[in-house]
Order: sequence, then C-alpha cells, then structure tokens
Amino acid sequence: MESIQISELARGGDSRGLSLALPSQALEFVREVADVHISNSVSGAVRGNHYHRRKRRAMVVMPGVAWSLHWDGGEGTAIQRRNFDGSHAILVLILPGTSHAVRNDGSADLWMVACSSAPYDAGEVVARKVV
Repeated sequence: MESIQISELARGGDSRGLSLALPSQALEFVREVADVHISNSVSGAVRGNHYHRRKRRAMVVMPGVAWSLHWDGGEGTAIQRRNFDGSHAILVLILPGTSHAVRNDGSADLWMVACSSAPYDAGEVVARKVV
C-alpha cells in the first residue's frame, strides 16, 4: 500500500449547497474513528510538516481554493507534491510514518476535516518538513 492515497470525492448537494459523506474506503482505512479534527488555513499558510507514529488519518480537503499536498514515504525518501485547483473535495488517506503537509495556494481560507484512528497525543506527532 502506498503511504498516501488520493482520490476525488463526487460532488454532492443540491440547491442548498455542498453535502459530502466520508466514503466507506476512508472508514475502512481508519478502522475506528477516535478523533475528528476540523481546521482551516489562511492564504499562504501550511499545516502539517509532521507524521504520526501510529495513527492512520483520513483527511478531506474541501473545495474552494487552490492548494498543494506535500509528503514523503518515510524517513529518507523523496518528497512528493501534488497541486489541486480546488474544484473538488479531495480525500487523502495517510499511513503512520508518512510526513505530510497542506499548503493553501489560494486567496481565501482552505477547510479540512480529518478522522484519525487514535486520539490526539502530542507525543505521537513528529516534525519532519516536506514543504
């Protein structure tokens, strides 16, 4: 299994606005949701530049603005990058040990929701810069 899996979520909603459901593949990947984290990033900001020692994370980046994902496959591996135009919600599945970061490349706030297999524990988060 790749350290990062990326997939575009189908647009959901109606005249009232956007509506998304976390797909079954995300729930199967996380196995048991023990933490949900909702965040936003202002224009130019970076969130991440770390990895989690043990927990799996399913992150949904909401549509709206351009952004980029940066990651590695573990200590000593090449840093990778993928750009997104913000036209769709994107699901990112992240294995433990995979450093990851999201940079807001747009001009408005970028919103993310992450579900994790373990509760937040600062001792389980390790800094490793990928952007």
